[in-house]
Order: sequence, then structure tokens, then C-alpha cells
Amino acid sequence: MKKILFILSLILLALPLSAQTRNPITPDQAIERLKAGNKRFVEGKTIHPRQSPERIREVAKGQKPYAIIVGCADSRVPNEIIFDEGLGDLFIVRTAGQVSAAASFGSIEFAQAVLGANLVVVLGHTECGAVGASCNYQNAVPGHIIALVNAIKPAALRVEAQVKAGKVKQEEFVNATVRENVRMQVEQLRNLEPILADAVRKGEIKIVGAIYHLATGVVEFLPETLKP
Repeated sequence: MKKILFILSLILLALPLSAQTRNPITPDQAIERLKAGNKRFVEGKTIHPRQSPERIREVAKGQKPYAIIVGCADSRVPNEIIFDEGLGDLFIVRTAGQVSAAASFGSIEFAQAVLGANLVVVLGHTECGAVGASCNYQNAVPGHIIALVNAIKPAALRVEAQVKAGKVKQEEFVNATVRENVRMQVEQLRNLEPILADAVRKGEIKIVGAIYHLATGVVEFLPETLKP
């Protein structure tokens, strides 16, 4: 019996991840749905969908999120709330500065390949503390925070050069780096082999960037990342 179970487990592991059913919501439809939910949030017209006891029982049987949000862990950016979504709608991966490493990559790939989500949104936000620390990379930081600084530092260096060239104002350094960090992370995920890069090439998913504005609650989708 144990031998049979072992063989079955090997067969299951050998099944292609892409064999799972895709979410019927297309990437473009997913973007519009997120925009609509954020509009309700900003206007104070949230409807708190899919949060009933019935929904709790429904998602206990399985999940089928339509979008993956790769966002910052900042307590002021609760993803389900700012998009006015409910249980099982969004698969969320959060770290400070939305920095991705192996565990985050695996989580994103799982949500795309196994759960069937067709949209990945890299969501940064204004006045990000992790980005601010990276903009002051000359200063020492304690413990494992250095890992965050080092991950965001390439974006900070790129914007720092623009500040020195007079293309970006000094007071805009942090928020300009937030945007650059999002753009760079979008490119990183689009080129992440084998799962995400392959899905992008096949046109199965979109990976886009957005910025949440703390002062207004508005989520701004970056136009330059909406293009293939």
C-alpha cells in the first residue's frame, strides 16, 4: 500500500502545473475590476463584497483568486480594503518594499500556475519607509533590514543619477525611487523563468505596476507597465 501511495505521489508531482484551470477573468478585466474597487474605496462607497458566512464556507473548499498583488507590508496599504474585494478574490504576497526573493517567487508562481490567476500587480506606495532607507543607503541599518536596502538600492542609484543630472528634484527622490523600484520589479517578474516568463510569452498573464497614494487612497496604474 505504501508503495502505491508513493507512486501516486510521484505521478501527481509530475503533472504540469499549467494543467490547472485558468480563472475566467482576463488580465484586462482584472485590471478594470481592481480600478472599480479602488474607485469605490476612494469615494467612500465600498460594498465589502464576498465577506458573508456563505462566502467563508465557499472558500473553505478551495480558492480561485483572479489577481496576484505583490505589495509592501506597510500597515497603511491593506490590499483587500483599498480594492474593495472579499475572501478568495486576491492572492497577496507582501514584504517591505515589495522585495521579492525565492519564497516570494514561489508563492507568485503557485498562484499563477496552480490557482489560475491571470494578473500580477506589483504595488508600491508613496513615502515607502523601505525605499526611503534605500535612498539613504550610506547609513548603516540593523539586522536583516540590509537585505531590503540592497534589493531596492539599484532603483535608488538610478534615480540618484537623475537627481544629480537635474532631471528629478531632490524632494521627489523617494517617491521617484518608489516608481522606479516598481518598474524594475515588473521587469524582473516578467523575465522570471520558467513559469512566469513562459506565461508572459504565451500571453496568458499580464504583469503590471501600480502606486498607492497614501494621501488620497488612489491606486495609479503605471501606463508604461500596461504595455506588453
